[in-house]
Amino acid sequence: MSGSLLDAGVVIGCPHGGRVTPATTPSGGVRLAGAAVATAAHSYVVIGCPHTVDGVPSPCVTVRWTAHGTGITVDGAPVLLDTSAAECFTAAFLPQGPPVVQAAQRKVTVR
Repeated sequence: MSGSLLDAGVVIGCPHGGRVTPATTPSGGVRLAGAAVATAAHSYVVIGCPHTVDGVPSPCVTVRWTAHGTGITVDGAPVLLDTSAAECFTAAFLPQGPPVVQAAQRKVTVR
C-alpha cells in the first residue's frame, strides 16, 4: 500500500466542510518537516460541521481511522497515510462519509 504520511500539520476536513483536528496531539520522535507523524493511536474530532438531516443538525464530531497493514509503526502504532481508510461519525456514531485529506503546506528553505 502506498501513500503519503500524515503529520500534525496536514489539513483535513469532514465531507460537509467541518475542520478535523487532533484531539490528542501526535507526538513522538518521528517527525516530517518538523511535525509529528500521525498514527492510529491518535484520536480526531470535527469542529464546525454544518451538516443537517431534514433540518435537524447532524454534525460530524469524530473521525475513526483504519491504518493500513504497512508494517510501519511509530511508538508501536501504525502510521496514518493519506490513503488510509477513515470515516466521520455523528455523536450517535452514525457514519457520515470519509474525511477529505488535503496536502499540508510545507515551508521549503533553499540554501
